[in-house]
Amino acid sequence: MRVGLGFDTHRFGGVPPTLMAGVVVDAERGVDATSDGDVAAHAVADAILGAGALGDLGSLFPSDDARWRGADSMALLEDVVARTAAAGFRIGSVDVTVIAERVRIAPHREAIRTRLAAVLGVDIGAVSVKATSTDGLGFIGGDEGIAVLAAAVLVEG
Repeated sequence: MRVGLGFDTHRFGGVPPTLMAGVVVDAERGVDATSDGDVAAHAVADAILGAGALGDLGSLFPSDDARWRGADSMALLEDVVARTAAAGFRIGSVDVTVIAERVRIAPHREAIRTRLAAVLGVDIGAVSVKATSTDGLGFIGGDEGIAVLAAAVLVEG
């Protein structure tokens, strides 16, 4: 068993909507990003890559490469899952924590879990999604951005 951690954050200000695992969680605001800015997909991808010692999202899909402008982050996550399988690992579970002040995850939790489980090729019971705030502290507390912390467990085979 191998464990990896992933983190991603983006400031609000891009073209709406804000996505979490391809699910619209804020239709009015977007985030500044090279791709579609899906912080959940990015954090989960980096957690998986870290667990497999397969690099990181930035080295595989560099932000200075025009090919990734506006890219579908769930498609990037699918690519990471394929690379992980090719390296001899399968995903055991993922745990996602969304850190946001105003964006509410509870109404979208099951849709996010469902999308992640489908792309990761795991049962929905292997995907945890929860949320917290910073109680008004920092740029997230000032509702200037959003972040996600993710953990992934990989098993051989």
